[in-house]
Amino acid sequence: MPQPKEIFVKTDRCVGCMSCMLACAVEHSQSKTLFGAIAEARAPKSRLYVEWAAPDRKIPLVCRQCEDAPCMHACISGAITRNEDNIVVTNADKCIGCWTCVMVCPYGVIGRNMDTGKAYRCDRCPDREIPACVSACPTGALIYETVPEYSKSIRKQASQEFARAEGE
Repeated sequence: MPQPKEIFVKTDRCVGCMSCMLACAVEHSQSKTLFGAIAEARAPKSRLYVEWAAPDRKIPLVCRQCEDAPCMHACISGAITRNEDNIVVTNADKCIGCWTCVMVCPYGVIGRNMDTGKAYRCDRCPDREIPACVSACPTGALIYETVPEYSKSIRKQASQEFARAEGE
């Protein structure tokens, strides 16, 4: 099985512009355009959240696709499953709106759609090669890679910092 890609967050790069949230909402709108989404009767929902962290940080939070996903185990209607791409998904037709998934999510990234009475979450934009939030991030705070690719980039960065420190 190939390594699945994950959305990683480089918190030091986030400036809190909310471009990721806007792109997510537009991608999950009926029209898939900004102006079309604004005019829709049911406002499209972002599945990613940017939270303020004292004293001056902005932190994007998105479903971490937990290996042992508590939301999936807690869902009493069987609406939350893992698909063939290893993505935890919510089947809105099966969701009964009990919010148990919301209560057990350690990251608080499952939303409640008041219009439909259903839970929603990041679905990694299945119709796109790269999730909309990642594509929209102007600072590169969101990265879509496999764990080995991401870890390698972190090791490379750390080794360059060591080399630079030794050279001083």
